[in-house]
Amino acid sequence: MANELLTNPETETPAAAAVLDGHELDAFLGKAFEEKPIWVGLWEGIRDVFFPPKLPPLELTSTPIPVPDRMAVKANPWAIGISTGMNIAILALVLFLLGKHIIEQVNKPVLIATDIDVSEFKAPKADKLAGGGGGGGDHSIVDPSKGKLPKIEKNPVTPPQVQTVDKPLLPMEAAIDVQKTITLPDNPMLPNIGMKNSVNVKLDSNGQGSGGGMGTGSHGGLGSGDGNGYGPGQGGNTGGGLYRVGGGVSAPVPLNSVEAEFSDEARRAKYQGVVIISLIVDAQGNPQNPRVVRALGMGLDEKAIEAVRKYKFKPALKDGRTPVPVMINVEVNFRLY
Repeated sequence: MANELLTNPETETPAAAAVLDGHELDAFLGKAFEEKPIWVGLWEGIRDVFFPPKLPPLELTSTPIPVPDRMAVKANPWAIGISTGMNIAILALVLFLLGKHIIEQVNKPVLIATDIDVSEFKAPKADKLAGGGGGGGDHSIVDPSKGKLPKIEKNPVTPPQVQTVDKPLLPMEAAIDVQKTITLPDNPMLPNIGMKNSVNVKLDSNGQGSGGGMGTGSHGGLGSGDGNGYGPGQGGNTGGGLYRVGGGVSAPVPLNSVEAEFSDEARRAKYQGVVIISLIVDAQGNPQNPRVVRALGMGLDEKAIEAVRKYKFKPALKDGRTPVPVMINVEVNFRLY
């Protein structure tokens, strides 16, 4: 028994070796590291470099798990075909709409319209109203002077112009040829004759026109027309060349008739009636300046104007030869069938 007690325990097992040799956690458990001389550590480093210890071969003890290869899965031809077809269809639709818009813009006709002045003047309600206008100037580079209207008379002798002589030998008041039943825009508080809407308030100028008168037109009138009258147009008088049907002026002939659409409000209420639109048919047959004369409401007035703007006319003729602009009334009928 005594000999057995004095027998040293076996140190061949790993547990015993760990107890004898120490553990890597000994430092954290309060045990001191084994101190070695410097030359011993240096020798072990040289030995590990030149004579590294041979380790046993690595044995794989885990079992690999098979994973499917997603790239190896066979593609669905139906999915690829449908996706490709949809992409091509969308691209073709975009190209078609874009090309159609470009072609419409390129082939869009240029609208040639008559310059018609429908500003602040009150035309008479006579059956026969001669249209026309007038203008003038002396080729000045400055806009015509701002001022009041000259005298209105039939067959004037002296055209409107800047007065350059204080006391002329044969004084004669300047005048223009306009119907006296027409009220023209004027500013009688201004001292000199000129253009009411001109921006030139400092320099005396007859304007860039020619042939006497004031403005940008010609032939002794006042404005941008041609004649001894007032405003755009030609042949005297005023109105921008605007005529009335009758007295040698034929009525314009509609070439197309665009049907006006009902508004949603009027359709729900089953509301119907006639809208009368007053408009100007210019010398090219284009409708201009449509205005409601008799209204219906419920959005039908706006629909009527929208339709009238799309009309096209054969222009009115003066004396059967010259196309002239005229003012007419158009009835737009809204009926539920």
